[in-house]
Amino acid sequence: MHNVFVPIQSNLSQQAEQTVLTIPGVAKLSGIDLDSQSAILAAVLHDLGVEPGDRVSVQIEKGQMNVVLYLAVLRAGAVYLPLNSAYTNAEIEYFLTDAEPKVHVCSRDRAEHAEALKDSLAELEVLTLDNESGSLSDLFVEAKLAGKALEKITSRAADDLAAIIYTSGTTGRPKGAMITHNNLVSNAEMLTQAWAYSANDTLLHALPLFHVHGLFVALNLALINGGPIIMLPKFDLDGVLSVMREATVMMGVPTYYTRLLGDRRFNQEIGGHMRLFISGSAPLLVETSDEFFDRTGQRILERYGMTETGMSCSNPLHGERRAGSVGPPLPGVEVRIVGEDVTELPKGTIGSLEVKGDHVFKGYWGLPKKTAAEFNGEWFVTGDVAMLSEDGYVSIVGRGKDLIISGGLNIYPKEIEDVLNDQKGVVESAVVGVPHSDFGEGIVAILVGESALDMGSLEVACREKLAGFKVPRRWIQLEALPRNTMGKVQKNLLRGEYADSFT
Repeated sequence: MHNVFVPIQSNLSQQAEQTVLTIPGVAKLSGIDLDSQSAILAAVLHDLGVEPGDRVSVQIEKGQMNVVLYLAVLRAGAVYLPLNSAYTNAEIEYFLTDAEPKVHVCSRDRAEHAEALKDSLAELEVLTLDNESGSLSDLFVEAKLAGKALEKITSRAADDLAAIIYTSGTTGRPKGAMITHNNLVSNAEMLTQAWAYSANDTLLHALPLFHVHGLFVALNLALINGGPIIMLPKFDLDGVLSVMREATVMMGVPTYYTRLLGDRRFNQEIGGHMRLFISGSAPLLVETSDEFFDRTGQRILERYGMTETGMSCSNPLHGERRAGSVGPPLPGVEVRIVGEDVTELPKGTIGSLEVKGDHVFKGYWGLPKKTAAEFNGEWFVTGDVAMLSEDGYVSIVGRGKDLIISGGLNIYPKEIEDVLNDQKGVVESAVVGVPHSDFGEGIVAILVGESALDMGSLEVACREKLAGFKVPRRWIQLEALPRNTMGKVQKNLLRGEYADSFT
C-alpha cells in the first residue's frame, strides 16, 4: 500500500501517549488523539458518500480540525483540495466547478454561496466549520457517540492522487496540480535525509495549511517523522517569540525573518538554540541572511520548490549555505539548465531550469494538453530562469514569465533588483517590464524605502553596475509591495498597475 497516511499513522501509534500537536492556549493532542479523531472523521466522509479518488475541498481557518480533516481525507483515500480562506466567492466558484468535489467544507458565511452551486454540482455536499464548530463538527460528535470509525486505511496506488493544489494563477486561470501519494512520500524521504529531521525535532509551524510549504513540507515532514508540532494559527511576532525556545526547527517565508529581525526582542538567547531555520516560497535577500546570522549565529537554510514539485533543491545541512543560492538538488532529484533549443547548457550559463524525479507531480487537473506542454520528455519545465554553478549549486535568476525583452535584448529583473537592494535606504525592490512603443518593453523599478528615496542616485548606481539597456526607465516608490499569502511579490499586479507607464 502506498497511501501516505500509512507512515503517518505508524508514527502516531509510536507517539500514542505523547503530545504530537500543540496549539498554544487551545489544545494538546497526542498521537492516539489524532489517529482516532481522523478515523472518526473518515467515517463521516464515508457516510457522506465520499469514495476513493473523490475530491474534498477545504476553505477553513487553520486549527485542530483542519489537521484532523486532512488526515481523514488521506485515510479515506480521497483527494485533499485546500483553498485559501481569503479567496473570493468568484474564485471559489471556479475551483469547485473545475474540481467537482464531493464535499466542500467552509466557514458559515461562505456556505450560502457554495450551496448555490448545487444547481451545477448536484453531488456537492456543503459542510461548515468555524472555530472548531459547525455542521462538520456536529457530524463528528454524532459519529463519535455512535462508535463509528474508519480504522482501516484505504489502499492507494503510488500514482493515485492524494491532493490537488491550485497554482497561484499569476498568469491565466489557476491550474490544479495533481499530487500523488508517491510524490508526498518521496519528498518527505528526501527532506528527512537532507535535513536530518527526526522525532527529536519540534517544529514551530506558523505557515498556512492551504499551500505546499505549510501542508506538505512542514506538516507532513513532522508527522511522518513523529516529531511534535507547535502550531500557531498564523505568524505573529508575540506568538512566535513566546514558543521559539520550545522548538528546534522553524520553516517560514522571508517576510517572517525580516519581521523577526525588526523586533529587538529577537536575539541569540531566543533563537540561538534552534537547530534549523528554513526559508522558501520567495527569494531570501543576502542582507537578510547576513543580518540574521549576525543576530543569532544561525545561517538560514534556503531551499527551492514549487507547487508542481514540492521541494527540489536545498542548501546543505552541513556545509556551505550559500546566500543567494537555493543549493544543490535534493537526493533523488536531477536538474538541468537548457537553452531555447532545449539543449543542455554548460555550468555557469543562465537558462531555463528543468527538474526530474519522483517528486514531480502527475499533471494539471483536466488539462492534458497543458500538462504535455510543461514537460520535455521526463523533464518538468519549471518556468524559472536559473544558473548551475561548477560545484552544483542552483541560483534562481527569475521567473521565465518575468523575463523582460527590451529592444530585442533579454533582461533578468533579479540582476537589477540585486543592485537596487544594495543601495542605502532601499528596503526591497521589484522590477517589471511593461509595454513600450519603441523597445517592446520598458523597465519599471518599484521600490520600498526607509524614507523618501533619491531616484536620481539610484539611477546613477544602476548605470555604474549595469549595461545601459538594463537601467530602469521609470521609478516608483510604494509603502509596500503587493504580496500573496505566501509572501511572494505579485509582479502581475505591478505590471497591470503600471502598464501605461510609457504611453
